[in-house]
Amino acid sequence: MLCQAQECVWHRSALSRMKDANIARIATHVAELYEQAMQSASQGSLAGTIPNGWVDHLKVKGLYFRAEAQQRKSMSCLASSQYGEEVARLQAAQEYCNQISELVSYDQRWSKLLRAAVLEMVKSQAELVGSNRTRAEHDNDVIYLDPVPAISSLPDISPYKLAESKTPEIIENPGKFLGGEELGPPLFKGLVPFVIHQAASLYEDRKDQLVSKDLITALDELTADCESVLNSLNMPHALEAIKKPIGLPPNILVGADEIRSDGGYIGIKRLLDSAIVSNTRANELLDAAEKALYDEAQEDQRVQQRVPKGGRQAKRIESAELTNKFRAEIAKYRDVINRARESDATIKAQVDMWSQFFSLLGSPRDEIERQVPSTTANPITDPHHSQIVGRLQQYMDEITLMKRERAKSTEKLKRVANEDDITPALNEEMQRLAALSATPILQFELHQFEDLFAQKLDKYMTWRKYIDEEREAQLELLDSIREANQAFLVARSNHPLLQQREKALSNLETAVKRYREASFNLHDGARFYVSLESELQKLKDGCLDFAMARHLDALEQLGLSHGETPTDLAQAPEQASNAAMQQPNLVWDPTMPLKYTTPK
Repeated sequence: MLCQAQECVWHRSALSRMKDANIARIATHVAELYEQAMQSASQGSLAGTIPNGWVDHLKVKGLYFRAEAQQRKSMSCLASSQYGEEVARLQAAQEYCNQISELVSYDQRWSKLLRAAVLEMVKSQAELVGSNRTRAEHDNDVIYLDPVPAISSLPDISPYKLAESKTPEIIENPGKFLGGEELGPPLFKGLVPFVIHQAASLYEDRKDQLVSKDLITALDELTADCESVLNSLNMPHALEAIKKPIGLPPNILVGADEIRSDGGYIGIKRLLDSAIVSNTRANELLDAAEKALYDEAQEDQRVQQRVPKGGRQAKRIESAELTNKFRAEIAKYRDVINRARESDATIKAQVDMWSQFFSLLGSPRDEIERQVPSTTANPITDPHHSQIVGRLQQYMDEITLMKRERAKSTEKLKRVANEDDITPALNEEMQRLAALSATPILQFELHQFEDLFAQKLDKYMTWRKYIDEEREAQLELLDSIREANQAFLVARSNHPLLQQREKALSNLETAVKRYREASFNLHDGARFYVSLESELQKLKDGCLDFAMARHLDALEQLGLSHGETPTDLAQAPEQASNAAMQQPNLVWDPTMPLKYTTPK
């Protein structure tokens, strides 16, 4: 990396046309760094681990920058009229280029391992050095006649070190950065004896029991009791009917939007009609299955009468023994369908009872508001009534503020409990006990930390006092609300319009609930009927297949016994069937194909 960094500086200096003497010094340091890298890769601890191609690359790069340094120094000598030294520098550069050429031409693997760009760079340098040397020697021999010193006597080019290896402070002194953003906390900083973990776990259990099971539960019970009392007094709905007589409560508006999106009364009536049709269709499937079994039983009876006693055909099993399973299934599904019909009838009665309200809730909001009685046309101007309403509203504002502050206190208690970490205190207590111990061998027990537990849990006792104060304040405020509400009811009883409005709002709320119940039950019933029809269709198909198999068996047995045509079978049984059942249209006629569908 240092080689590459110094080489980048050399590239920049060459592109920015820095003085040749300085470029020569920079190139000298690049050569030194490449030579050091090559020595480390071939002879040091890294020997054998660095690929040969890399080592060859480092060697060529070192020779290249030696030649580059001499060539740049020669240009500096030319500028300062040192013509003899210029020639000597170019001769030295030529020797380095010759060494590279000898290496590449001696071993062909060099040309394979080195990149084409490096080979091209070496070739260009050799051509430049050769041309400059020829020019310099000719000019010196003809014009300047300056003595050419020996290469060995040339002064060394001092390197210009711009890329240096610098170890980051975090590597040299990592302990200085422990606990900071760079390295974070020490890995084993939280390592403590096992007894500390046990004590911390025991404290967490006791804290959870105290905070979650005792304190927070008590606060939640206070809020639940408050809500129960307010609901029993119909608060704040009764006040909303006075304070906002024109608008409708949000729950009614949301319910109306929901009913309107579902199609209103027409939509739920369509679901109800679909349920009734599905029940009828299920009955028809069950009747078809039952009729198939009945027809098969009648045919079996006629066959049994025609087969002589003691014959081989007497082994035919009677229909009643084979159809027990089918008849049990039919009875089971018949009971299911009857109960479903009763449920549909109950839902239908509920829908019919609330049909007017369902139609109203499916109307636009303006229409709903017009149908609800309002005090706008006949406002209440009684000062005594206004005073009672104002006092009740003040109490309701106070109870709302109390519940809001209680919720904030509950969140604060949870936050305090989550931030309560006893581990540092346990470590300090363990060190204190170790200092008081007379022996170096220490054994800690959980009971030794009981005093610390009591001390840490004592700070939650103030919350018990807070809960007692909240309970007293809530009881007092609820008593005041009850008294004000009683006065409010007495004053309101003299104004029938308010009672009508409250009754209308109550009916609309109930209608929304009834609609949701009916809609849920009908959608659930639709899914039920889809599944039921699938099962009944399978039962019907099973009964028809059984009847067909028995019919074919009957024809075979009669043919084997008497060798008669099926026409002989149709006469006497048909007469018996007509006399017994008085249903000639349901008797099997062998001249016609069997039909296993319900007569229409």
